[in-house]
Amino acid sequence: MNDQMTPDIKNPRLTFRDGGGLAYLRLSKWQRFLYKIARFFVMIPFFFKNLGIKIYQGCKKLVFKVRDEFVDVFNTFRYGDWKTRISFVIMGFGCFARKQILKGLLFFVFELVFIFYMIFAGANWLSQIGTLGIQGREEIWNEEYGITTYVYHDNSFKILLYSVLTIFFIVAFIYTWRANIKQNRIAQQILASGKQLRSNKDDVHSMIDDQFHKTLLALPTLGILVFTVMPIVFMVLIAFTNYDGSHDGLNKLFTWVGWENFNTMFSWKSGSNAYSAAFGEILSWTLIWAFFATFSNYFLGMFVAIMINKKGIKLKKLWRTVLVLTIAIPQFISLLYVSKLFSDTGIILTFMRKYLGVSNSFSFIGTNANKWVARFTIIIINIWIGIPYLMLIATGILMNIPEDLYESAKIDGANVWQQYTKITLPYMLFITGPYLLTSFIGNMNNFNVIYLLTGGGPTNPAASGASGSVGYTDLLITWLFKITMGANSEYKMASVIGILVFIVSAGISLLVYNIMPSTRNEEDFQ
Repeated sequence: MNDQMTPDIKNPRLTFRDGGGLAYLRLSKWQRFLYKIARFFVMIPFFFKNLGIKIYQGCKKLVFKVRDEFVDVFNTFRYGDWKTRISFVIMGFGCFARKQILKGLLFFVFELVFIFYMIFAGANWLSQIGTLGIQGREEIWNEEYGITTYVYHDNSFKILLYSVLTIFFIVAFIYTWRANIKQNRIAQQILASGKQLRSNKDDVHSMIDDQFHKTLLALPTLGILVFTVMPIVFMVLIAFTNYDGSHDGLNKLFTWVGWENFNTMFSWKSGSNAYSAAFGEILSWTLIWAFFATFSNYFLGMFVAIMINKKGIKLKKLWRTVLVLTIAIPQFISLLYVSKLFSDTGIILTFMRKYLGVSNSFSFIGTNANKWVARFTIIIINIWIGIPYLMLIATGILMNIPEDLYESAKIDGANVWQQYTKITLPYMLFITGPYLLTSFIGNMNNFNVIYLLTGGGPTNPAASGASGSVGYTDLLITWLFKITMGANSEYKMASVIGILVFIVSAGISLLVYNIMPSTRNEEDFQ
């Protein structure tokens, strides 16, 4: 490319954002392809720079928000009447005094429940979170029966779990207390303006009318906090303890170890601490697997959908039904069945050895299999599993592409390949962009296919020093499972791996989500 044909790259930030202007339009297809690749890599630093700016701005807004909340609370107490001031101590008192019985009752009952919980349970759990228990199982010799009995005292697992629950409860109480103060301030302002407050009947009507969305989402939100957010926080905290099979929290207490587990993961030590080599090996294969498992299914499923939808194809309903039937069979059964077919004693390898002269040492997914043969085999099997889903998705999208576009393309002399690359593929990629992202992340955590087909094997000797009997087809998720199910039950290292999987998945999701056209140019295909 000469200087006249190349977009100006002296200001890459400007150039790579606007596509290079007129100079870009004069490039050939191959030059545009290379330019887009260069543009992607050049924009990565700017992406992280913008991400850092957004994080800084978000933290700044949070600081100002907290400051404003404190100022509002102070002013509410300073200028509030006696009803409002008492509500700072007795939640709901102002509502009761202003005849808003329902609101006052809710606030007051919540405060009573919180006080009783903290007195009889919460304070005790929080007092032990620093040590996670002092005395574990105690052995006592029973002279009468001549046996050893056990007395259990502290339980590190329960201490950590209920301490996390207590912290969440305290946060919920602070939020509710703040809502109580704000409600008193609003009520006082309404009365000062000469207006009337809502009655109890109006409050109930509001909960099923204009505020119905809050009523409807209250239970799901509580469920997400208790069954999703809290377990995530608990899992993260486990990474900073020595929780494993020998320190289960009941028979032997576990304690805080700080960053020791992360140091073990990234220390590059040999022997029993060779987690770094194992993590690097498995992470690279996880990304390779996710890429091919996602895009092979995507393009082949799209191809099958195009072929079935093509004019002149007979028995379309039959072909769709045959593919859908493969989805109807439970994946657990089909994968176990296929694993038997491809095993060393399975019908496929037996036939190949008998009639095709394949060596007896050759194996698809056995313990002696070549790592690339095993990896290629599970990718091919995954295609058989994934094509029906993509065929159904692609069929619905292809039916919505206007036929006028294809007719116009044919009039302009476009061949089948040009119609596909200029109309079908861009439309599909635009619509299914978010699906591709979620499918990629889902394949990174695709436990069923790997574990039921190969169990992670064949064994990887280079990473055998790490816990979990690492195999060449293991993904991070299957390795994590092996670590927790092994003899040592390394829950602490499994937690570290879970955090790293989250960081990798979140990083890829943020990067792709911010550059995909589906989220940046939503109006293009409307």
